[in-house]
Amino acid sequence: MYRIADLPLSTACFRLIALGVCILSLQGCAVLRGAQEQSSLAPGHLAAEIERNDFPVANGDDVIGRLAVLRLEQGDTLPDIARHFGLGITALSAANPGMDVWAPEAGKPVILPLSFVLPDTPRRGIVVNVATMRLFQYKGDGASLAVSTYPVGVGTKERPTPTGPTRVYRKAARPTWHVPASIAEDHRKKGDPLPPEVPPGPENPLGEYALYLSKPGYLIHGTNKPASIGLKATNGCMRLYPENIEVLYNDTPVNTPVAIVNQPYLIGQRDGVLYLEAHTPLEDAGTLELTKVYEKLRAIEKKTGRALDWTKIRKVQAEARGIPVPILELRQGSEKGIPQTMEVGHPDTLHGRPEIPDLKPDAWYVLAADVRNELEARRIAAIINHQGPPIPARVLAKNNAYRVIAGPFADGSRARDAAKRLKIDLEIDGILIDPAGK
Repeated sequence: MYRIADLPLSTACFRLIALGVCILSLQGCAVLRGAQEQSSLAPGHLAAEIERNDFPVANGDDVIGRLAVLRLEQGDTLPDIARHFGLGITALSAANPGMDVWAPEAGKPVILPLSFVLPDTPRRGIVVNVATMRLFQYKGDGASLAVSTYPVGVGTKERPTPTGPTRVYRKAARPTWHVPASIAEDHRKKGDPLPPEVPPGPENPLGEYALYLSKPGYLIHGTNKPASIGLKATNGCMRLYPENIEVLYNDTPVNTPVAIVNQPYLIGQRDGVLYLEAHTPLEDAGTLELTKVYEKLRAIEKKTGRALDWTKIRKVQAEARGIPVPILELRQGSEKGIPQTMEVGHPDTLHGRPEIPDLKPDAWYVLAADVRNELEARRIAAIINHQGPPIPARVLAKNNAYRVIAGPFADGSRARDAAKRLKIDLEIDGILIDPAGK
């Protein structure tokens, strides 16, 4: 009987770029100093859930949420953990420097940075901080103020998301994507011509919902590439996870004001404690934004008459882990109000995790990689699994080698389409395998 595992080794060549390198490059060379430094947990105490999107905002406070710790299990990837807990991949990777994005070690603790300093803006409508790749939607006013917050994908260096005030001028469910000329030209050069319009469906990069802004050509929308949330990966629009954009769409009326800001360094207080949150700044903005935050901190020193620990401040700024760090007690005893880090039990199922269909002997496949290192094979398979729309892939072992097989596909046409996407998106030269194993 035909078995896909019996296929001969291939000499297929491949180079992983695009999404693979974009996310792999997030891995720093620093080593996480352990969950013990982030948490003072009671042994064996696990919370079933932690709030990740909706928070009350106490009057006068600027910091919401709390940090959490999760122990990884075999087969986890950071993109899957990020999506389940409402985080972007850059934020999760920055909070856990040195952790393998695609094949992290089972049993290791991963910090979930679910605490946020609110942007320094009026608290109304929608605020997007492109530096932190986070959207904040304010509801209510004064004592009843609340905020919903979601990670976003933002523009690339070549096509950045513009900052400034705008508003939602129309909304669309199941939108049609009218392909801009510049994007059509980019795809044409890659050998991937696009039609003038892409109708609703799995191939539509706008996803199921879109908020069109008064700034022409820019949207807040869903995506068919969830693993890109929390990356600089768009043509200037802001994209959300499918489950987040649906809620935002339903909660946002037309004419809602939208403020897009670039604030990599955030200062705020909660319960009498001053916090500093630092992110790696976007291109050409770091020096100016750092000068601004240092001026604010010196003003706080002058106003309170208390010296700040500038060595600690510079350390937080240099590490840029995106975690609010307490830097000053504004009143005596206020440090007791710092929320403890919560340990969260591993979910039975991670929301949005790619599902891999069973192997079928009568199906088509694509041999995507043939390597000697199991960890390398697992990373490649994980990257392929997180393409959008999804391409299922798995690792098969035989004779001290590891093959990454994409599929199953119902027919040769779908297998060829998948091979084309692997070439265009990841520069993987896949080899088609028909049901006869050829």
